[in-house]
Amino acid sequence: MNKILESTKATLGLIKYNSLPLDKREITFYSEGKNYWPHIEGIMNKTLEKTNRSVCYVSSSLEDPGLLINHPNLKKIFIGMASTRDYFFQNLNTKLMVMTMPDLQNFQIKRSQHKVHYLYVQHSLVSLHAIYRHGAFDHYDTICAAGPHHVEEIKAIELKYGLSKKNIIKLGYSRLDNLIKAKNYYSLNSKKHDTKIILIAPSWGPNGIIESGLGKNLIHKLLGLGYKVILRPHPQTYKFAREKVNEIKNENQQNSLFTFEESISGQESLIKSDIMISDWSGVAIEYAFAFKKPIIFCDVPRKINNPNHQDIKIEPVEVSLREKIGVIWDGLSPIEKKLELCLQKETNLDSLIDKYCFNNGYSDEVFAKALVDTILPSS
Repeated sequence: MNKILESTKATLGLIKYNSLPLDKREITFYSEGKNYWPHIEGIMNKTLEKTNRSVCYVSSSLEDPGLLINHPNLKKIFIGMASTRDYFFQNLNTKLMVMTMPDLQNFQIKRSQHKVHYLYVQHSLVSLHAIYRHGAFDHYDTICAAGPHHVEEIKAIELKYGLSKKNIIKLGYSRLDNLIKAKNYYSLNSKKHDTKIILIAPSWGPNGIIESGLGKNLIHKLLGLGYKVILRPHPQTYKFAREKVNEIKNENQQNSLFTFEESISGQESLIKSDIMISDWSGVAIEYAFAFKKPIIFCDVPRKINNPNHQDIKIEPVEVSLREKIGVIWDGLSPIEKKLELCLQKETNLDSLIDKYCFNNGYSDEVFAKALVDTILPSS
């Protein structure tokens, strides 16, 4: 879209939001775009279903599916990614702001000059002290924990750095609940396929499968072995290493066995595939827990965004779970041997899901109840 037109739409969205009476913007959900909608969809819809509160859904992307939802208590606002968004946050006036974006206050997105309660909802099951930057959650008032490890990590961070205690909601993980529902629906309506489908879904960063160059050779090998391959790069990889993504895509786009998936908001590739190959991506944990399918982890250097992570003496969940839900590949030995081993591996994932996730199957209901009972109780 033309940048001038998009800027105009963002300005109109800002005016629309600020023109609403305060009681019509009591609760605001913010999304950076369509890839984050799956983490908000369930909790927002359940809020609209179970309460009579007025809700605003604010997004920085016109392609966000959340902007298509219709409900009498819902207002939808587009504010873009530029200076209009910065102004929006600086002057935000709502009782509750629900976000999946870490690093509030640390970069361009600041807390409002008005009294606003900021609530963070997890968009991954990974650790909070290693994968995210130092101080990523310090400026939130409430943290929704997907599982016990998040509660332990938040409390340890507060203790180590002398931070005031936050409200912690033992929520669970809405994205996982929705993936399990989708899997169950697909299982009733699916057709079996003869050729195994391998989904390559890495994280992002200099050591990632795509950025390191490992992905290009890996895909070439898998296609040569006759597997169908779906490449699902992280949006940040597409943003910061676009040339490497395009190189792989252009090299294989004529091969009928190869599929490129640009968006990570969909579920189809997760459902259809038989095996996932990843590195340190949180989607691997979702894949294992939701679909109980095998995973091959490429043994690339760990993804660590917090150089102070060792201050917190807790093993990150992405490390402790690695060999429980998959097998490790060194990137050099024949991949076909790991594929065989991976397909033979049996793990009791039900017990792991209960250990690492709260309220499996009904986290959205827990959110709506917490909203009414503790976060914004009626006056």
